[in-house]
Amino acid sequence: MAELVFVGCYTGEAGNGTGITTFSRSASGSLTEVASLPLECPSWLVRHPSLPVLYAVNETATGSVTALSFDASGSLSVLGALETGGAHPCHLAVTPDGRFLLCANYTGGSLAVFSLSPSGALLSRTALAQHTGSGPRTDRQEAAHVHMALPGPGIVSAVDLGTDEIRSYTLTPSGGLEPLAVSSLPPGTGPRQLVRRPGTDLAYVVGELAGTLVTVRETAPGAFSVVASTASTVKPPSVPNLVAHVELADSRLYLSNRGPDCVTEFALDEAAAVADQPCGANPRHFALVDGTCYVAAQSEDAITAFTLTASGESELRYYPTGSPTFVLPVSLP
Repeated sequence: MAELVFVGCYTGEAGNGTGITTFSRSASGSLTEVASLPLECPSWLVRHPSLPVLYAVNETATGSVTALSFDASGSLSVLGALETGGAHPCHLAVTPDGRFLLCANYTGGSLAVFSLSPSGALLSRTALAQHTGSGPRTDRQEAAHVHMALPGPGIVSAVDLGTDEIRSYTLTPSGGLEPLAVSSLPPGTGPRQLVRRPGTDLAYVVGELAGTLVTVRETAPGAFSVVASTASTVKPPSVPNLVAHVELADSRLYLSNRGPDCVTEFALDEAAAVADQPCGANPRHFALVDGTCYVAAQSEDAITAFTLTASGESELRYYPTGSPTFVLPVSLP
Protein backbone atom coordinates (compact mmCIF):
# COMPACT_ATOMS: atom_id res chain seq x y z
CA MET A 1 0.00 0.00 0.00
CA ALA A 2 1.37 3.38 -1.03
CA GLU A 3 1.50 6.04 1.65
CA LEU A 4 1.43 9.70 0.66
CA VAL A 5 1.41 12.88 2.72
CA PHE A 6 0.14 16.10 1.13
CA VAL A 7 1.26 19.33 2.78
CA GLY A 8 -0.47 22.71 2.41
CA CYS A 9 1.23 26.01 3.17
CA TYR A 10 1.21 29.80 3.08
CA THR A 11 2.70 31.44 0.00
CA GLY A 12 3.70 34.90 -1.23
CA GLU A 13 3.40 37.66 1.38
CA ALA A 14 1.80 35.17 3.81
CA GLY A 15 4.68 32.69 3.93
CA ASN A 16 7.62 30.87 2.40
CA GLY A 17 5.78 28.03 0.69
CA THR A 18 5.09 27.47 -3.00
CA GLY A 19 1.93 25.32 -3.02
CA ILE A 20 1.02 21.71 -2.22
CA THR A 21 4.01 19.44 -1.61
CA THR A 22 3.69 15.65 -1.76
CA PHE A 23 5.81 13.35 0.39
CA SER A 24 6.00 9.58 0.33
CA ARG A 25 5.96 7.89 3.74
CA SER A 26 8.13 4.82 4.33
CA ALA A 27 7.35 1.85 6.55
CA SER A 28 9.53 3.44 9.24
CA GLY A 29 7.53 6.68 9.03
CA SER A 30 10.17 8.84 7.31
CA LEU A 31 9.12 11.33 4.62
CA THR A 32 10.62 11.95 1.17
CA GLU A 33 9.46 14.74 -1.13
CA VAL A 34 8.19 13.33 -4.44
CA ALA A 35 6.12 16.08 -6.10
CA SER A 36 4.85 19.63 -5.79
CA LEU A 37 2.24 21.87 -7.39
CA PRO A 38 2.35 25.68 -7.25
CA LEU A 39 -0.86 27.04 -5.72
CA GLU A 40 -1.75 30.21 -3.85
CA CYS A 41 -2.04 29.77 -0.06
CA PRO A 42 -3.48 26.22 0.06
CA SER A 43 -3.65 26.40 3.87
CA TRP A 44 -6.27 23.65 4.45
CA LEU A 45 -6.74 20.39 2.53
CA VAL A 46 -9.37 17.69 2.58
CA ARG A 47 -9.81 14.48 0.61
CA HIS A 48 -13.00 13.31 -1.08
CA PRO A 49 -14.35 10.31 0.90
CA SER A 50 -14.18 7.86 -2.03
CA LEU A 51 -12.31 9.45 -4.95
CA PRO A 52 -8.66 10.40 -5.65
CA VAL A 53 -9.60 14.07 -5.35
CA LEU A 54 -8.40 16.76 -2.95
CA TYR A 55 -9.82 20.17 -2.17
CA ALA A 56 -7.71 23.12 -1.04
CA VAL A 57 -8.71 26.53 0.25
CA ASN A 58 -6.90 29.48 -1.25
CA GLU A 59 -6.69 31.62 1.88
CA THR A 60 -6.63 35.05 0.27
CA ALA A 61 -8.62 38.27 0.49
CA THR A 62 -10.62 37.15 -2.56
CA GLY A 63 -11.16 33.63 -1.26
CA SER A 64 -11.46 30.54 -3.43
CA VAL A 65 -11.39 26.75 -3.29
CA THR A 66 -9.54 24.50 -5.73
CA ALA A 67 -10.32 20.88 -6.64
CA LEU A 68 -7.39 18.63 -7.59
CA SER A 69 -6.99 15.05 -8.71
CA PHE A 70 -4.01 12.94 -7.63
CA ASP A 71 -2.42 9.67 -8.69
CA ALA A 72 -0.39 6.99 -6.93
CA SER A 73 2.86 8.89 -7.58
CA GLY A 74 1.56 11.89 -5.65
CA SER A 75 1.27 14.14 -8.71
CA LEU A 76 -1.60 16.64 -8.63
CA SER A 77 -3.71 18.17 -11.41
CA VAL A 78 -6.13 21.07 -11.03
CA LEU A 79 -9.76 20.21 -11.83
CA GLY A 80 -11.18 23.67 -11.26
CA ALA A 81 -11.74 26.46 -8.77
CA LEU A 82 -14.61 28.62 -7.47
CA GLU A 83 -14.82 31.72 -5.32
CA THR A 84 -15.98 31.03 -1.76
CA GLY A 85 -18.00 34.21 -1.29
CA GLY A 86 -15.88 35.40 1.63
CA ALA A 87 -12.35 36.46 2.48
CA HIS A 88 -9.66 34.11 3.81
CA PRO A 89 -11.31 30.68 3.73
CA CYS A 90 -9.54 28.54 6.32
CA HIS A 91 -11.33 25.19 6.65
CA LEU A 92 -12.99 22.59 4.42
CA ALA A 93 -15.02 19.44 4.97
CA VAL A 94 -16.77 17.04 2.59
CA THR A 95 -20.09 15.50 3.58
CA PRO A 96 -19.81 11.71 4.04
CA ASP A 97 -21.89 11.05 0.91
CA GLY A 98 -19.44 13.10 -1.18
CA ARG A 99 -22.18 15.41 -2.54
CA PHE A 100 -21.18 18.68 -0.89
CA LEU A 101 -18.07 20.60 0.12
CA LEU A 102 -18.33 22.90 3.16
CA CYS A 103 -16.09 25.96 3.52
CA ALA A 104 -15.50 28.32 6.46
CA ASN A 105 -14.63 31.89 5.43
CA TYR A 106 -12.67 33.34 8.35
CA THR A 107 -12.43 37.06 7.61
CA GLY A 108 -15.66 36.92 5.60
CA GLY A 109 -17.49 35.49 8.61
CA SER A 110 -19.56 33.12 6.47
CA LEU A 111 -20.23 29.47 5.72
CA ALA A 112 -20.32 28.33 2.08
CA VAL A 113 -21.61 25.12 0.52
CA PHE A 114 -20.58 23.74 -2.88
CA SER A 115 -22.17 20.93 -4.86
CA LEU A 116 -19.84 18.24 -6.21
CA SER A 117 -20.19 16.13 -9.35
CA PRO A 118 -20.01 12.30 -9.25
CA SER A 119 -16.37 12.70 -10.36
CA GLY A 120 -15.63 15.08 -7.48
CA ALA A 121 -15.45 18.27 -9.53
CA LEU A 122 -16.79 21.54 -8.16
CA LEU A 123 -20.18 22.39 -9.68
CA SER A 124 -21.54 25.52 -7.99
CA ARG A 125 -21.92 27.32 -4.69
CA THR A 126 -25.34 26.35 -3.35
CA ALA A 127 -25.46 28.38 -0.13
CA LEU A 128 -23.72 31.18 1.74
CA ALA A 129 -24.73 31.83 5.36
CA GLN A 130 -23.43 35.15 6.68
CA HIS A 131 -22.75 35.41 10.42
CA THR A 132 -22.90 38.63 12.43
CA GLY A 133 -21.84 39.55 15.96
CA SER A 134 -18.71 40.09 18.04
CA GLY A 135 -17.00 39.08 21.27
CA PRO A 136 -15.13 40.67 24.18
CA ARG A 137 -11.66 40.39 22.61
CA THR A 138 -11.72 43.54 20.48
CA ASP A 139 -8.45 42.66 18.74
CA ARG A 140 -9.74 39.30 17.44
CA GLN A 141 -13.51 39.31 17.96
CA GLU A 142 -14.52 42.58 16.33
CA ALA A 143 -16.75 40.62 13.92
CA ALA A 144 -17.84 37.10 13.03
CA HIS A 145 -14.98 34.77 12.06
CA VAL A 146 -16.12 31.33 10.96
CA HIS A 147 -13.24 28.92 11.57
CA MET A 148 -14.67 25.45 10.95
CA ALA A 149 -17.62 23.63 9.38
CA LEU A 150 -18.35 20.20 10.86
CA PRO A 151 -20.84 17.96 9.03
CA GLY A 152 -23.22 15.69 10.91
CA PRO A 153 -26.20 13.60 9.78
CA GLY A 154 -28.14 16.12 7.73
CA ILE A 155 -26.64 19.10 9.59
CA VAL A 156 -23.62 21.40 9.55
CA SER A 157 -22.15 23.02 12.67
CA ALA A 158 -20.11 26.18 12.08
CA VAL A 159 -17.60 27.24 14.76
CA ASP A 160 -17.38 31.04 15.00
CA LEU A 161 -14.26 32.39 16.72
CA GLY A 162 -15.50 35.97 16.53
CA THR A 163 -18.87 35.49 18.25
CA ASP A 164 -18.07 32.64 20.71
CA GLU A 165 -20.79 30.53 19.12
CA ILE A 166 -21.48 27.25 17.37
CA ARG A 167 -24.16 27.88 14.74
CA SER A 168 -25.80 24.76 13.33
CA TYR A 169 -27.82 24.44 10.14
CA THR A 170 -29.92 21.82 8.45
CA LEU A 171 -28.28 20.90 5.14
CA THR A 172 -31.06 20.45 2.59
CA PRO A 173 -30.91 17.85 -0.22
CA SER A 174 -30.18 20.65 -2.69
CA GLY A 175 -27.30 22.06 -0.61
CA GLY A 176 -29.15 24.84 1.14
CA LEU A 177 -28.63 25.92 4.75
CA GLU A 178 -31.55 26.40 7.17
CA PRO A 179 -30.82 27.77 10.69
CA LEU A 180 -31.18 25.04 13.33
CA ALA A 181 -29.50 26.03 16.60
CA VAL A 182 -27.12 28.58 18.15
CA SER A 183 -24.95 27.49 21.09
CA SER A 184 -23.01 30.02 23.16
CA LEU A 185 -19.59 29.37 24.66
CA PRO A 186 -17.88 31.26 27.53
CA PRO A 187 -17.09 34.85 26.44
CA GLY A 188 -13.59 35.20 25.03
CA THR A 189 -13.20 31.48 24.27
CA GLY A 190 -12.49 32.17 20.61
CA PRO A 191 -13.60 28.71 19.42
CA ARG A 192 -11.53 27.37 16.54
CA GLN A 193 -12.46 23.71 16.08
CA LEU A 194 -15.06 21.17 17.20
CA VAL A 195 -14.79 17.39 17.25
CA ARG A 196 -17.39 14.83 18.34
CA ARG A 197 -16.42 11.81 20.45
CA PRO A 198 -17.85 8.75 18.68
CA GLY A 199 -20.37 6.67 20.60
CA THR A 200 -21.18 9.48 23.04
CA ASP A 201 -23.06 12.79 23.13
CA LEU A 202 -19.84 14.61 24.04
CA ALA A 203 -17.74 16.88 21.86
CA TYR A 204 -14.66 19.04 22.37
CA VAL A 205 -14.06 22.65 21.37
CA VAL A 206 -10.64 24.26 20.90
CA GLY A 207 -10.62 27.66 22.63
CA GLU A 208 -7.93 29.45 20.60
CA LEU A 209 -8.11 32.78 22.42
CA ALA A 210 -8.68 31.50 25.96
CA GLY A 211 -6.11 28.70 25.72
CA THR A 212 -8.69 26.10 26.71
CA LEU A 213 -10.23 22.78 25.78
CA VAL A 214 -13.98 23.00 26.32
CA THR A 215 -16.08 19.85 26.76
CA VAL A 216 -19.64 20.21 25.47
CA ARG A 217 -22.65 17.90 25.32
CA GLU A 218 -24.82 17.70 22.20
CA THR A 219 -28.25 17.94 23.83
CA ALA A 220 -30.06 17.86 20.47
CA PRO A 221 -28.72 17.63 16.90
CA GLY A 222 -26.48 20.66 16.46
CA ALA A 223 -27.20 22.12 19.93
CA PHE A 224 -24.38 22.10 22.48
CA SER A 225 -24.14 22.92 26.19
CA VAL A 226 -20.89 23.47 28.10
CA VAL A 227 -19.88 20.69 30.49
CA ALA A 228 -16.36 21.74 31.53
CA SER A 229 -13.33 23.75 30.51
CA THR A 230 -9.67 23.02 31.16
CA ALA A 231 -6.30 24.52 30.27
CA SER A 232 -4.91 23.31 26.95
CA THR A 233 -1.47 22.38 28.34
CA VAL A 234 -0.12 20.45 31.32
CA LYS A 235 2.17 23.27 32.41
CA PRO A 236 0.85 26.85 32.46
CA PRO A 237 2.52 28.55 29.48
CA SER A 238 4.92 31.43 30.06
CA VAL A 239 4.09 32.93 26.64
CA PRO A 240 0.78 33.73 24.91
CA ASN A 241 -0.89 30.58 23.60
CA LEU A 242 -3.04 30.31 20.47
CA VAL A 243 -4.50 26.81 20.54
CA ALA A 244 -4.80 25.37 17.04
CA HIS A 245 -5.72 21.81 16.05
CA VAL A 246 -7.38 18.85 17.79
CA GLU A 247 -7.39 15.12 16.97
CA LEU A 248 -9.13 12.20 18.71
CA ALA A 249 -7.54 8.75 18.94
CA ASP A 250 -9.70 6.32 20.92
CA SER A 251 -9.66 7.50 24.55
CA ARG A 252 -6.92 10.05 23.86
CA LEU A 253 -7.16 13.61 22.57
CA TYR A 254 -4.24 15.58 21.13
CA LEU A 255 -4.13 19.37 20.88
CA SER A 256 -1.52 21.70 19.36
CA ASN A 257 -0.50 24.87 21.19
CA ARG A 258 1.17 27.78 19.38
CA GLY A 259 3.38 29.79 21.70
CA PRO A 260 4.29 26.93 24.05
CA ASP A 261 4.91 25.07 20.74
CA CYS A 262 3.81 21.66 21.92
CA VAL A 263 1.26 18.95 21.25
CA THR A 264 -0.58 18.12 24.47
CA GLU A 265 -2.08 14.70 25.14
CA PHE A 266 -5.30 14.36 27.12
CA ALA A 267 -6.73 11.22 28.73
CA LEU A 268 -10.43 11.73 28.04
CA ASP A 269 -11.74 9.25 30.59
CA GLU A 270 -9.82 11.09 33.30
CA ALA A 271 -10.53 14.50 31.70
CA ALA A 272 -6.91 15.47 32.27
CA ALA A 273 -3.89 16.65 30.28
CA VAL A 274 -1.09 14.15 30.76
CA ALA A 275 1.86 15.27 28.58
CA ASP A 276 3.26 18.22 26.59
CA GLN A 277 5.42 17.14 23.64
CA PRO A 278 7.68 19.83 22.05
CA CYS A 279 7.00 19.88 18.31
CA GLY A 280 8.66 22.89 16.63
CA ALA A 281 7.68 26.53 16.19
CA ASN A 282 4.03 27.46 15.55
CA PRO A 283 2.34 24.03 15.24
CA ARG A 284 -0.66 24.99 13.12
CA HIS A 285 -1.92 21.49 12.26
CA PHE A 286 -0.91 17.86 12.79
CA ALA A 287 -1.94 14.34 11.82
CA LEU A 288 -1.58 10.99 13.59
CA VAL A 289 -0.49 7.98 11.51
CA ASP A 290 0.47 4.55 12.89
CA GLY A 291 1.76 5.89 16.19
CA THR A 292 3.57 8.89 14.69
CA CYS A 293 2.50 12.53 14.93
CA TYR A 294 3.34 14.72 11.91
CA VAL A 295 3.21 18.44 12.72
CA ALA A 296 2.99 21.41 10.36
CA ALA A 297 5.45 23.60 12.27
CA GLN A 298 4.74 26.75 10.28
CA SER A 299 7.49 29.00 11.65
CA GLU A 300 10.01 26.13 11.62
CA ASP A 301 9.59 25.78 7.84
CA ALA A 302 9.35 22.04 8.41
CA ILE A 303 7.14 19.09 9.07
CA THR A 304 8.27 17.70 12.41
CA ALA A 305 7.52 14.15 13.48
CA PHE A 306 7.64 12.29 16.77
CA THR A 307 6.57 8.89 18.04
CA LEU A 308 3.65 8.77 20.46
CA THR A 309 5.01 7.28 23.67
CA ALA A 310 3.70 6.54 27.15
CA SER A 311 6.10 9.08 28.65
CA GLY A 312 4.96 11.80 26.26
CA GLU A 313 8.53 12.65 25.24
CA SER A 314 10.07 11.64 21.93
CA GLU A 315 12.89 12.84 19.68
CA LEU A 316 11.82 15.16 16.85
CA ARG A 317 12.56 14.47 13.20
CA TYR A 318 12.55 17.38 10.71
CA TYR A 319 11.43 17.44 7.05
CA PRO A 320 12.01 20.92 5.54
CA THR A 321 9.19 22.61 3.63
CA GLY A 322 8.16 26.28 3.45
CA SER A 323 5.56 27.64 5.91
CA PRO A 324 3.55 24.40 6.27
CA THR A 325 0.00 24.75 7.56
CA PHE A 326 -1.62 21.36 6.95
CA VAL A 327 -0.67 17.67 6.88
CA LEU A 328 -2.92 15.22 4.98
CA PRO A 329 -1.90 11.54 5.03
CA VAL A 330 -3.43 9.39 2.27
CA SER A 331 -3.23 5.60 1.89
CA LEU A 332 -3.53 4.12 -1.60
CA PRO A 333 -4.05 0.47 -2.64
